[in-house]
Order: sequence, then C-alpha cells, then structure tokens
Amino acid sequence: MVPAVAGAFFESLCQGFGTIMDIRENDAARADGLREGFTTGTAATAAAVAALHLLLGGSPPETVNVPLPPFPPEQGGEQARLDIQIAGSILNKDEKHCATAEVVKDGGDDPDATHGAVIQARVRLAGAEGMVTLEGGKGVGRVTLPGLPVAVGEAAINPEPRKQIAAGVREVCALYGYTGGVDVLISVPDGEERAKNTMNARLGIMGGISILGTRGTVRPFSHSAWMATIAQGLDVARAAGCTGIGLSTGRRSERLLMAQYPDWPERAFVQAADFAAFSLEQAVGKGFERIAWGCFFGKLVKLAQGHAYTHARTESLDFALLAGWCREGGASEELAREVQQANTARQALQIIENGRVMEHIVKAVAQRAKICALHWTGNKAHVTVHVFDFDGRQLAVV
Repeated sequence: MVPAVAGAFFESLCQGFGTIMDIRENDAARADGLREGFTTGTAATAAAVAALHLLLGGSPPETVNVPLPPFPPEQGGEQARLDIQIAGSILNKDEKHCATAEVVKDGGDDPDATHGAVIQARVRLAGAEGMVTLEGGKGVGRVTLPGLPVAVGEAAINPEPRKQIAAGVREVCALYGYTGGVDVLISVPDGEERAKNTMNARLGIMGGISILGTRGTVRPFSHSAWMATIAQGLDVARAAGCTGIGLSTGRRSERLLMAQYPDWPERAFVQAADFAAFSLEQAVGKGFERIAWGCFFGKLVKLAQGHAYTHARTESLDFALLAGWCREGGASEELAREVQQANTARQALQIIENGRVMEHIVKAVAQRAKICALHWTGNKAHVTVHVFDFDGRQLAVV
C-alpha cells in the first residue's frame, strides 16, 4: 500500500549547499585546514533519499542523513553517516507516485571534474516488495567495454554507490512503513560535458560521468600534503620501534597486506597511495630494514614499468609492454594480443587468468616491480611485493 502523499507542486528555493560530517574527520577537525567533500555516490544517495522523503512523508527535506560505504561496515565498526544539504525537490506532476530531488556535488578542497555538478534522483514507487532498482539517466555514463566493475551495457554506477543508494532508500521505506518496490533514476544534466574532462571515454564509459565512491567522502590532499602524511606515518611507526613497514596503494590493499602480517602492529602500515618512489626512499631513509609492498595488478604493472608516481592521470599502463612480458612468460601469441588490446588492468588480468601460465606471468611482473622498488631503496632494505586480485586473493608474493 502506498502511503498518502501530502502537498502539491514544490520546488526548493535553496541554492546553497554544504555538509556536516558526524563521523570521520569533520571540516573543523582537520589539522591541515583542508575541507572534505563528498562523492558522486553520496550525492546520488542523498538525492534519492530526499525525493523519497518528499514522496512518502509529504515534506521536502532541507538536509538528509545518509549511510556511507563500505557495506557492510568494516569489522567491529559502526556505519559512518553524513548529512547532505538538498538543493531542491519536487513532486512530479506528470507521473503518479514519483518525485525528484537534486544535490550539488561538493568536492571540498580537492575539486575534480564533478565538483559543482547537479546530481538528480527521480524515485518512483513501483516493483516487487522490497525491491530497489537503479538506472542511469541523462549525463550518467554507460559502460561499453569490458574490464570495469560494472557490466557492459550497464550505467556507470559503481558497486559501492549502488549498495549505498539501496541502503539509503531502504532506510526511508522502513521509516514510513512502505514495503513495496522503488525505482531510482540517477541523472546529471551536464554530465556528458563534464565527462570530457575525465578518463571515461578512454575506459569505454560513454555519454556521461561515473557515479563513484568507495568511502563516500573525498579527502583533499595536495601532493605535498600526501607526502607529508606518508613521512609522518613512517616516523610514527619508527618511533614505535617497528623495523618493518607495510606500504600499500590504498585502504583495501592495506587491509589485505595486514592479513599477511598478523604479528605486525597497525601502525606498521602506511598508505603510500601513488607515491611509490617517495615512500620507498623515505622508508629506507628512516631506517626500516624490511619493506612489504601491497598492491593490485594495475599498480603492480606501473611499478614494474618504473613509474615513480602511479596515478592514472599522469602515468598510463603500457599494455604493449605488458603483452611483451606475457610472451616472455610463455603466453600464447593470441593471449598476448588480447592483453595488448585490453582497456583496463582488470580486463588484462582477466585475460591472463584465462591462460595456462597466469601464475608465472604475474610473478614475473611482480619480480620486475621488486627490482624497481629495490632501486628506489638503494638496495638497502629487504623488499617483498604482494599482488592481490580485485576479489582480494593474493596472486603472487616475491
């Protein structure tokens, strides 16, 4: 049964926007004075939640409180949440049981191509009991090539934002006692134009931006701030008496690396992000005798290529070189050609995994990465490289 919807045509006059972070570093608490923002995934979730509040509750919310990834929360942790201000919401005159709301995406002090974009969500009460269906509309990219976490033909809304939107929608349904289905359509009016300033077309995502966000918020970091943070983390570990240090390219690879060293304290792990050479040089310079490096396949290949900085904006993955390494590792000419034509590291790894010499190839690439890592340490530390796949399995350790 659909609850009664009060009120007529409504359009919010509120044009400002902002955030209140009730969990995780809030703006005022940041020692570096930089302001955090939120992801397109969080913006889409907030818009969907606001539209559903208007539809089921009859009142247009000025702000909404939404859950943040990951889903489920990390072991032992609570679900982080965030308050997002709503730029506008409206009951759709031409469609029964339908409302639309919008949020202005705020990148904080680390703005990207999506900063200031209007993220819209249209929600409609329809479908099977408890079912939340999600689709991308105007300005949301469409996946046209394999190798991404979203299937070909689907809207470019990544897995974690999909979970986030569904979680937010189900919370509102439970609040109002609605047990039916909900259809959600995410749109970005100028998304196609904004996508020209992203790597989407190169990845085969056409027609708009992607809806992203593995943690829901955007941490603003300049290069100097990132490097200062890495150095500080190394200093803390050294001061705690750690002789070994675990370096990773992000939070997920860090968790996987931690599992390989259960006897090491948490402070012995530092996220190096894309600053490979800097982190390794700093680690050996601060006296660490043992360095464990954990990464996924794409970063591994870039490290093996000798890239001191591995961000996708500045350093591309050389698929032709990777194909050559596959040939050296015993792969067939057909497999090597497929790798050379791959669009992403994920796709290349899938191709390699389908061959008979996958383990040998990955180990060979990891060995090349280790040689580069040892070069940056001046051969003054013992370096171990751990390679993980996108499902969290360890593929190789050298």
